[in-house]
Order: sequence, then C-alpha cells, then structure tokens
Amino acid sequence: MFQAFLIKYGEIGVKGKNRYVFEDALVARMKQVLSDVEGTFRITKEQGRIYVEADGSFDYEEAVAALQRVFGIVGICPVVLVEDRGFEALSGDVTDYMRRLYGEEKKTFKIHTRRANKNFPMTSMEVNAELGGRLLEAFPNLSVDVHDPELMLHIELRSQICIYSEVIPGPGGMPLGTNGRSMLLLSGGIDSPVAGYMVARRGVYIDAVYFHAPPYTSERAKQKVVDLAAKVARYTGRIRLHVINFTDIQMYIYDQCPHDELTIIMRRYMMRIAQQIAEETGCLALVTGESIGQVASQTVPSLAATNDVCTLPVFRPLIAFDKEDIVAVAKKIDTYEISILPYEDCCTTFVAKHPVTKPQVERIRRSEQALSEKIEEMVKEALGGREVIDIT
Repeated sequence: MFQAFLIKYGEIGVKGKNRYVFEDALVARMKQVLSDVEGTFRITKEQGRIYVEADGSFDYEEAVAALQRVFGIVGICPVVLVEDRGFEALSGDVTDYMRRLYGEEKKTFKIHTRRANKNFPMTSMEVNAELGGRLLEAFPNLSVDVHDPELMLHIELRSQICIYSEVIPGPGGMPLGTNGRSMLLLSGGIDSPVAGYMVARRGVYIDAVYFHAPPYTSERAKQKVVDLAAKVARYTGRIRLHVINFTDIQMYIYDQCPHDELTIIMRRYMMRIAQQIAEETGCLALVTGESIGQVASQTVPSLAATNDVCTLPVFRPLIAFDKEDIVAVAKKIDTYEISILPYEDCCTTFVAKHPVTKPQVERIRRSEQALSEKIEEMVKEALGGREVIDIT
C-alpha cells in the first residue's frame, strides 16, 4: 500500500537561514543508508518536508529499519500521496485508505488537516468536519474522540495531498557531519559504544582508538571491539579504528609506579595517545564512556587527574547515567550482547587491588617522573606500529 514516507525532523526546523545545511546533511545520510536497501528510492524536499518515494517494489521493513538509524529523523510516516483532484476525489482516497488499512476495526479517531496549499477551496476545519462525517457514514465501527483518539488521521494539502496515520519513531538528534569529528576511546565494555552512539547522535562523526595488550588480552578481545565498532557504525557511518599495542607501556608503568595509582596513570597515557591520534586525524575532541563513581577511576578526583593531560575537550555523555540507563541504550543499539562476552581488555587485566579513589594531581605527576624518557619512546613506538581498521 505504501510507496512513500514523510520524514519528520525536530531541531533542524529551528535553524533559521542555515536550515538547508542540516537538511542537506540529513538527505545525504538517508541516501547512504537506503543504498543498501532493496529497491530504488527518490528523496525530495518541499516546504519543510522531506519525502522518500520508492520507484517500484522495495523492502518496506528494511527501509524503515535503515531510516530508524538516521540521526536527525524524529518520525517516519508511511504515506499515501495523491494528486489534488478536489474534495470529492480526496474523500474517496481517504475512505479507500481507511478501508485498506483498518477495515472493520472498532476505533476512535480524529482528523488533523494541514492546509499548506492555500488555493484549496476549503479551510482545514471544514475538511476535518466534512471528511469526519463521510468516514462515520462509511464505517459504523468508527467514532470520533477529539481529546484522546486511538487513531489520528493526518491530511496534508500541498502540491500533492499526503495521507497518513502512523508515525514510526526515529532516533532524533542532529544529522551526521554537522558538528565535526571526535575520537572515541573504545573498549570491550558496555559503556564506550553507547557513548560513541550518543555523541554521534548530536551530529558528530566518530573515529575510535582501542588499546590492545597481547598476550594478556586475546585476539578474541580485539575482535569483540571490532564487532562493537561495526554495530555502532550502523548509526555513525564509517569508523576508523586505531588499535594500539599497549602491553609494553602497561608493564613499564606496572614496574615503575605505585600500584594504587596504576589505573589512573595508565588512563592518563591512554588519553595522551588518543589525543595525539585525534590531532593527527582532524578530531576536535575525545569521547569516553565514563560515569561518575562507577569505578575507582571515575570518581570526580580521578576524572580531574585524567583531564590534566588533555588539551582537547573530553566529552563524557554518560557522566550522570545509572548503569541501568546505559544498559537500556546498549540493548537498543544491539551492542549489549557483544559487550558482555567474557573477553577482557587491558582496562580489566591490570587492575590494582586497592586503587586510589581520590588521587592528587601533583602526586600523580611526581609518580610519572619515574617513567623518564623511556616511556616517551614506547608511546612513539606504539603510535608508529598502530593498526588502522576501516569499519563501515
């Protein structure tokens, strides 16, 4: 029955003179995701509306699923588009729509007409009243409820007339590419893939860095991270995943520094390395999956000690989330089942028995002095030997 979708967006509508930039970015991303769907699609813009029309047969479910991964879309409306042939023809089209879609179902309904075409000879209220009467005559099973209807029937009077009654929710947010690029510190846990998704939802392209520690972490742990990045990339588009061999750096820190400070110092070197890669690749910020108080390295003093080595902004979209909130998003984007696979990464392999929870930045700096220039060479070697995996 449906050969077209009306695409609704949210924040884009208040962007004023720059709105076309966001609309164009949204259309570009829609074309990208629909290119993998069976069928041929045409996307058009008209007076604050975006339409997706299929030429011939297409996979309806797959098309909807693809559009639900496009940031910036708040609603996907399967629509019937008809030519403006006057009210009598419209009445017949709407009656046919209701018969085919709802048949003899018993429902309450309300009609909402939007008259963008001011040449249409009836007002919105007149169309609502007249069409409502016609439907009540045609379908005795229907009744009107203007306050809380089970079915809201929308009629948009434009160059074509648009009829729809279902709004499938989209992910919201802003179109990809409208807010630069950031570098995600990606691990095999639950949190960091969700953090990447949430920052990308605000229009930010994502690249990622993963710290691998063979033989303490296995190739399965690395593949787990690659699989997580692939799940996130369904929403964010292409991700360049930088894999850093962190073993020598971790072992050297383990040998030279107080064990209660291991986690903080290792984290500081991860941030230094991530920032260097970010600057080389044009990323304007770092992204982490940290949440206040979740573990010892995520207390406020610990986060302050980690930030001490960064000059780029550090985005922590999960900072005030409970674990249940994070798990809910992970399940929504289909990363949760991969994240709980029992393959540990370097963040969980070298954990002190009693990590400091209130580190003092000056003390951490003094402890790092024991690492001398040797660790700088290790960092340089790790950066030079990194593997870059292109994930689409």
